[in-house]
Amino acid sequence: MKKLSHKQVIVPMNNELAKKYLKDSSTHIISINHALKSIKSKIMADFIRIEDKGIVILTNNVANPSDLQEIKKCVRNLLNSDIDQISSSKLPQLKSYLKIISILYLVNQSNTCITSEDIEKIFKNNYIFNNIILASKFRIIKVSLKSDMAIIWINI
Repeated sequence: MKKLSHKQVIVPMNNELAKKYLKDSSTHIISINHALKSIKSKIMADFIRIEDKGIVILTNNVANPSDLQEIKKCVRNLLNSDIDQISSSKLPQLKSYLKIISILYLVNQSNTCITSEDIEKIFKNNYIFNNIILASKFRIIKVSLKSDMAIIWINI
């Protein structure tokens, strides 16, 4: 099975409802594309498949929030009797890695090494990290024995 990409829209629902929705998937693709065209979206739905926690709608491009809303609305309209069982559409979450280089390893020219708390303060005070969610603890690595610089390795 291929990993999820951002060209896929996940619509969480129970397995029975997903199977019911998939029975007439070609008609649903036409309806979704018509709805997306009506809001002048540049994406189109290509294919629908069932995943563990709902359906995945493959698109020709990455969907923006208004596209996600329209897809959710279209799926809900086509399954009008089971509206409460459908959650919000979303894009898959991908893990990424971020490597920050050139942070001082020693704090204020002392013999005290930089700590996790210091790094967290840097993240909180920097607007670049506003929308980043850490998937695990970061690692602080000293560049070399003679250097006073550190590398921060983050799994986001």
